[in-house]
Amino acid sequence: MARIVQKFGGTSVANIERIKAAAQSVKREVDNGHQVAVVVSAMAGVTNQLVAYVDEISNLYDAREYDVVVSTGEQVTAGLLALELQNLGINARSWLGWQIPIQTNNAHGKARIENIERGELVNRLEQGEVVVVPGFQGLGPDNRVTTLGRGGSDTSAVALAAALDADQCDIYTDVDGIYTSDPRIVAKARKLEKITYEEMLEMASVGAKVLQTRAVEVAMNHGVRIQVLSSFSNEPGTLVVNEDEIVEKELVSGIAYSRDEAKITLVRVPDKPGVAASIFGPLADASINVDMIVQNVSAESGATDLTFTVTSADLERAVSVLESKRGELDYAELISDSNVVKISVIGIGMRSHAGVALKMFQTLADKGINIQVISTSEIKVSVLIEEEYTELAVRALHSAYGLDEE
Repeated sequence: MARIVQKFGGTSVANIERIKAAAQSVKREVDNGHQVAVVVSAMAGVTNQLVAYVDEISNLYDAREYDVVVSTGEQVTAGLLALELQNLGINARSWLGWQIPIQTNNAHGKARIENIERGELVNRLEQGEVVVVPGFQGLGPDNRVTTLGRGGSDTSAVALAAALDADQCDIYTDVDGIYTSDPRIVAKARKLEKITYEEMLEMASVGAKVLQTRAVEVAMNHGVRIQVLSSFSNEPGTLVVNEDEIVEKELVSGIAYSRDEAKITLVRVPDKPGVAASIFGPLADASINVDMIVQNVSAESGATDLTFTVTSADLERAVSVLESKRGELDYAELISDSNVVKISVIGIGMRSHAGVALKMFQTLADKGINIQVISTSEIKVSVLIEEEYTELAVRALHSAYGLDEE
């Protein structure tokens, strides 16, 4: 007997028919003798509608009341799934975030889980009850309902699996696993049997939408095995596991891309100590995250050009912040460009093999693609290129690293 957490995303519970199908997936695990806890998202499109209602009432809303409204989507799904499980003769009960409780900080709209009281849930599981929990929601220190931000149901599921010492956390979604690249762009992309937490974290951070980054972080920190699989088929999915579970490590596991990038260049910034802090400090104060950074040698003595990237959504705000500080920063010109894309090569095997970056650069050069910015980590190499070359670059790199399906 195993203890399993199953999580169903919005497309997997999009309507009553899909909720009934999800209930059958739960029933299969119960019939196999397993203890099952279920985490559900809101039905597809419901959260967007709830957010729209709030926006229609007020642009400057109270975040605490926003959480009260948008958390109801998951609550509805949890109740409906519990009812359908009861129809199937299964002992099931829904448990809202405040009833468990799932304790969070007080950052309404983007709260972080701090603790999950496991006692009563474990008792219920051991008595044979299926516990159905709405994802995305918790309870703040002021006893107000909180929400975890978009994608928070994945985090809820993994955190619950960690709290319950679950053997596995199955994430049911509209794809049947994690692929070496986006199958919509690369026809020869392969589904991976296993991928490490580190690789998945890198892939999630650079554009792969299958798992939410925070969920992968929680899984890695607590050693929770995740399986990503489709709610529309019975095929095995992809396991996200510790590196020790993968015997033969691929040199490169995947090629990811992110269109959510924008580039800013500050021309002829004074080349002196403290200038980087004076630029990035105000951006940090405005909660603008900076990603790739490169400092260029300027033609003018005593000056340098500084290029960095921000998310597309933050571009306008970042430009505004920097223009307001122009007198202090003393740069000659600000150039922004949103027609860029970040391409990343990811693989745990990079730790022990040289030449991965060289192959990337050579492959792109052979296709006539210019690299604008480069950044690296222990298991990732990322480059910034013009957006129009996205598909060509991804396909070329996928073939160059031998990832094409035979």
